Amino acid sequence: MSKLAKEPKPDWIRIKLTTGDNYQEIKEMMRSKTLHTVCEEARCPNIYECWANRTATFMILGDICTRACRFCAVNTGMPTELDLQEPERVAEAAEKMGLRHCVVTSVARDDLKDGGAAIFAETVRAIRSRLPLCSVEVLIPDFLGNEESLRTVMNAKPDILNHNIETVERLSDRVRAKAKYRRSLELLQRAKQMQPDIPTKSSIMLGVGEEWAEILQAMDDLRAVDCDILTIGQYLQPSPQHLTVEKYYRPEQFAELKEEGMKRGFSHVESGPLVRSSYHAHEQVKSAKKNQQSVPAEI
Repeated sequence: MSKLAKEPKPDWIRIKLTTGDNYQEIKEMMRSKTLHTVCEEARCPNIYECWANRTATFMILGDICTRACRFCAVNTGMPTELDLQEPERVAEAAEKMGLRHCVVTSVARDDLKDGGAAIFAETVRAIRSRLPLCSVEVLIPDFLGNEESLRTVMNAKPDILNHNIETVERLSDRVRAKAKYRRSLELLQRAKQMQPDIPTKSSIMLGVGEEWAEILQAMDDLRAVDCDILTIGQYLQPSPQHLTVEKYYRPEQFAELKEEGMKRGFSHVESGPLVRSSYHAHEQVKSAKKNQQSVPAEI
């Protein structure tokens, strides 16, 4: 069993509680359509801010994950849910919210032959059908390395393909369940090969025992597979049963890592203590596309 963090939570880890009309409306909408959000299931610290701004990350394929990653608060076990109508309900909710950018993620469904890839693809299409101008970002599991599952998602042409490496290579096996660091890099590389024009994105959490040089190496590894967008945030222990926080990084260190990432050629880097993969996702898209357009073509 893990212990509590070795040092007290610093002042800069502050969560703003905002539970106004927008927050309540979104919460009621999710319940009425029996939808799940990673905002709630993973106990995201930004839920109040994001829901107050009418943004949410939909979590499809149920709320029970077949993996038990040591950093994640999502329930683990053997899923019983596979709702083929879920893509349409997600699209209805996105339409009601008037979203301009929609993020769709899922639990890992290793019990399914395609890992849930077909439901991902149908969700992208359903959202596009109702909201043609809404950009759609998918945050996918690794599908156990199944190339056809990845191709199913990429053929739906999401606006951003997101898959998180989560941590540095040395710690990957301890932090993640079943997922492999190199397999994740291979997935990002394959996604770019399948659809070169679709930006790829990944995320690293800090505070689980990594060294500074290892963080920079993870950045280099991501750029080596042409990953476009990077998010970096502080790990926060969701319960005593989860990984211990080994270190709290200071805001200026996150700022330095953003500079390091931009130097390495990422089109956008979001880096801060409370940054999560989907935090300010709509702004990341705009920034990334702007920076991509500003890069001169090779002669």
